[in-house]
Parts: sequence; structure tokens; C-alpha cells
Amino acid sequence: MISTAHVLLYSAILTWVMVMVAAGLGGKLWTPKGLAYSLGNREDRSDNQGVAGRADRAAKNMLENMILFTAIVVAVHFIGAANKNIIIGANLFFWARVAYWPTYLLGIPGIRTGIWAVSVVGMGMMAASACCS
Repeated sequence: MISTAHVLLYSAILTWVMVMVAAGLGGKLWTPKGLAYSLGNREDRSDNQGVAGRADRAAKNMLENMILFTAIVVAVHFIGAANKNIIIGANLFFWARVAYWPTYLLGIPGIRTGIWAVSVVGMGMMAASACCS
């Protein structure tokens, strides 16, 4: 099992990668026009569709969940709670988020939602274990 602090770090790295991939796909950085657009003010941006839109939504979802996950990790630390369920919950969150990203990019809605729910269960395990320890 990966420690809670390491899971937080790896989750932050995953979030950054997701945001960068979403920006690259949305801006089409591999094209001259896309690169110029991405280096500009982006005032005429249209909504992303297809995989670029899914990448953007997945990155935003990860950012939303990172706020909650980070708050739980910090609270667990300040409470001084340390037990196996906290570490298992943190790992569950991280690995579910790793699985969530490609599932979202591939556009598999039912499975994606199930994987997201597993990550939420991981956060719930952490919070419940810290409250009850």
C-alpha cells in the first residue's frame, strides 16, 4: 500500500497531467493553428467536443474531487488518525481515479460512474476511519 502522503502527491501529479492533456487536446497543440491559439488570449474558444471535451470534463471532475480528497488528508493528519482503513481508502481513491480517466476518455458512461463511486467510497472510508479512531 502507498502511504496517504504519497497518494496525495501522486493524485496531484495525476491531476496536473489530466489538466495538461485536456488543454493540449482542447487547443489542438499538435497543429500550427492550435499552438498559436493556445499561446494567445483564447477569446474565441468554442466548446470542446469528443475526446477533447471528455478530457476537459474529466480534468475538472478530478480538480473538484482533489479539493475534497486534500481536505480529508489534511484533516486526517491534524486529527492524528492512523489506521489501515485510512491508507486503504486513500489507495482506493487514487487507483479508482487512475482507472476513471481512460474510462472517461473512451466515453464509457456506466462504468465511468461506477469507478467514480469507488473513489468516493475511498474518501468516505478515510473520513469515517478518522472520525471513529
